[in-house]
Amino acid sequence: MPEQALPISRRYAWWRGAALALLTGWLYLHVILHLAGQWSKDPNFSHGFFVPLFSLFLLWQDRNRLSKLPSVPSLWGLPILIFAVVILILGVLGAELFLSRVSLLLVIAGLVIFFQGWAYFRAVLFPWAFLLLMIPLPAIIFNQITFPLQILASKVAAAVLPLAGVPVLREGNIINLPTMPLEVAEACSGIRSLLSLTTLAIIYGCLMEKRIWVRVLLAVASIPIAVAANSFRIVGTGLLVQYWDPDKAQGFFHEFSGWLVFVVSLLMLYLLHQMLQLGRRHSRASD
Repeated sequence: MPEQALPISRRYAWWRGAALALLTGWLYLHVILHLAGQWSKDPNFSHGFFVPLFSLFLLWQDRNRLSKLPSVPSLWGLPILIFAVVILILGVLGAELFLSRVSLLLVIAGLVIFFQGWAYFRAVLFPWAFLLLMIPLPAIIFNQITFPLQILASKVAAAVLPLAGVPVLREGNIINLPTMPLEVAEACSGIRSLLSLTTLAIIYGCLMEKRIWVRVLLAVASIPIAVAANSFRIVGTGLLVQYWDPDKAQGFFHEFSGWLVFVVSLLMLYLLHQMLQLGRRHSRASD
């Protein structure tokens, strides 16, 4: 009897998990579809497609260790689930997409804690926390980040362009050149490359580096790298406007330079990692 009871209990546990997965999917179907739709339509958050895939990859990569962890269900998962559902209701009623999407992560956390326990949740904490990067920022926070980036890019361009012989008069985020005014719009703020580069820096660090402090350094370094690269993109646009053709500078070059700057940012991030690796090898050799 005991030999048969264990498979039966596991079978019931599997069905219970499948039923909860279906229920969660049904409850959050609209949230997930709307989120994927924003990823596909908003270039600022197109990196969102890669985030859940990488989290699943991390779980699959760590599957052997996770399978050996003891299952110690905790009732603390229940209030987390209730809180997540309340947040979902508030988000839906208040048409607040950010709350609805955060509640999905809270539901995942609550389910893991309720059925597997805190030790298991700590083991999957990073893949779970990484999912935060798939949620677009609320408009109020997005605007608070974007406008300072516009001003910063404008200031850098206004400081560098005169060194190349281009007289500049800056008014806020508008750079007045002798040929024409050049506006550093929201799309040119660099927020798109900043969010994407930070996400890729975290992914790169997880795949290529074991030292935690180096991973953190690469993620933090992606911010100034993205800001600096975008600022020099504005400088390049200003030079082309002044010395070549304003229409071409704002047409093909404007789109192409965005991809080029992003590739250069990735290369700078890679070079930074190689410098850290080289410093490590030198310190080992000296010892």
